Amino acid sequence: MIVAGWFWVVFTLLAAGCQTVRNAMQRELTVTLGTAGATHVRFLFGLPFALLILLAVWLVTGVALPRPGWDFVPWIALGAGAQIAATAAMLAAMKGRSFVVAIAYIKTEAIQAAVFGLLFLGDPLTLGMVAAILVATAGVALMSIKGASVVEAGLRPTLLGLFAGGLFALSATGYRGAILTLDEPHFVMAATFTMTAGLVIQAAVLTLYLAVREPAVLGAIVRRWRPSVFAGFMGAVASEFWFLAFALTSVANVRTLALVEVIFAQAISYFVFRQKTTAREALGMSMIVAGVALLLIVQR
Repeated sequence: MIVAGWFWVVFTLLAAGCQTVRNAMQRELTVTLGTAGATHVRFLFGLPFALLILLAVWLVTGVALPRPGWDFVPWIALGAGAQIAATAAMLAAMKGRSFVVAIAYIKTEAIQAAVFGLLFLGDPLTLGMVAAILVATAGVALMSIKGASVVEAGLRPTLLGLFAGGLFALSATGYRGAILTLDEPHFVMAATFTMTAGLVIQAAVLTLYLAVREPAVLGAIVRRWRPSVFAGFMGAVASEFWFLAFALTSVANVRTLALVEVIFAQAISYFVFRQKTTAREALGMSMIVAGVALLLIVQR
């Protein structure tokens, strides 16, 4: 109970921090590699690190690798496929507007994640959880929806961000479903095995796609291997922490707490991209913090 009650919080916060750094790296890679190439970097260069993490878990724990049944297949396919599409939509949205605002739109996924988790996995939703999700999501909306800003920036980036959020929520649900089908008592092995299986699928699918449709991009990825390796490493570490959290608690809990990534993104936006924080964004971040605090209180 202690593990489920507190470790998922630590895992989620670590994942959010690592993912913010990786997103910033991928945003820069879209300039030279395009959306498809920058999307592939996450999976192709993340896979070797995922395999190393799986090897380390196997050696340290001594737990045998899981033997997934057929019920594992549709869940892992859903998680991997939705994540590919979500990452591409996210990077396309980031090209169209402010880094932090794009992340804010994407993080509307908390509500979708709660609904998907309830419908597909039977993860419970209490009134306190619903209130926490709504308060935090309202903070995201306050940060990102600024009257005419949607019109000024164009509707396409906004829709791409919202679409990416829904896909990420669906992906998280698929991954948690895959973990649960393993019926593995050692949650670290179950989470790490599922993460690695997903990356194998994603790296294979995108490599084949680019080889057929955009072979020049594969060459560009190889030439940009130095920043790509770092982005892949950060992606693998972030994924490991996400999956550990998914193994311990509901998608709704993880994705609501993960809204702190908007605050991390604001810091990246200010210190790296030199984009100022407005009073509206500051108020929105305060609401996110309040929603997350409420979530943690009702989980005690």
